[in-house]
Amino acid sequence: LILHFQVTITIPLQIIHILTSLSALVWYGISSNNNLFFMNFVAVDFETASGYHPCSVGIVTVENGIIVDEFVTLIKPPRNEYNPYTIAVHGIYPRDTVNAKTFVQVYPEIKKRLQNRVVVAHNESFDRNVLIKSMAHYGLDYEELNIGSRWECTVKIYKAKGFKPAKLSDCCRGMKIELNHHEALSDARACAKLYLMR
Repeated sequence: LILHFQVTITIPLQIIHILTSLSALVWYGISSNNNLFFMNFVAVDFETASGYHPCSVGIVTVENGIIVDEFVTLIKPPRNEYNPYTIAVHGIYPRDTVNAKTFVQVYPEIKKRLQNRVVVAHNESFDRNVLIKSMAHYGLDYEELNIGSRWECTVKIYKAKGFKPAKLSDCCRGMKIELNHHEALSDARACAKLYLMR
């Protein structure tokens, strides 16, 4: 008599992210030029409603090479106005943000995670300018964040590695990273993993 048992184990999402980060560390190793176990940074992604006005932000915090915090929120843009093109890109509609917090209301959460940190983004000039211009719009001082005028950029890193094109979706496909493209937290998480695996 042979008995077959099936056991289903539910693993918390945070544990999965930790295991994924650890697998990246093991696979790519530790070198004198890329000491991943001591990598501390935040990866950021903004989705915009129109121009530089964000409608969502995702922030992933990495300490010692491990994802330790994830933050995502919708943001109500000024007058809750959207460009139809951006809606087609990310699928966020005015109805989704009509009751969301404004950028200035969300800013304390952004500041708490970015201040005095190494900041990484995919195509950093876009996300950095969204942050700078949004802060200026509300009279906030970018200099108080102490994060520099240039961020680390995974587009530049992966172009240098020979990725052509080096869009986030292409890089994630090449590096076998799961991605729900243009969802702010998924994009930020993928950017963090690309930076760890660089």
